[in-house]
Amino acid sequence: MKKLILSAAILLGGLSMQAGNVAVTSSMVQSVNVSQDEYKEVDAVPAAIKTALDNAYPGVKLDKAYVNEKKEYKIEITVRGEKSTVYTDASGNIIKK
Repeated sequence: MKKLILSAAILLGGLSMQAGNVAVTSSMVQSVNVSQDEYKEVDAVPAAIKTALDNAYPGVKLDKAYVNEKKEYKIEITVRGEKSTVYTDASGNIIKK
């Protein structure tokens, strides 16, 4: 009888050890406020931006331009048949995003 109780205790102890090793993973979703990064299309860009783009990309063609609340410009350009997007500030300094 003692062997039966001892065997049951060892068996239950072994099962509880495996149950304690269950890994729980969780994912957290972070909400980001993008309202200040929303760009609105504009018809014209400052001359400083045009000059900076002409110097940086010879033969550049401005397709579309957008501006956000922080006066950062998102400009879609075409250079030698290749389309690209460039971000600048109002002074024409290119911003990496």
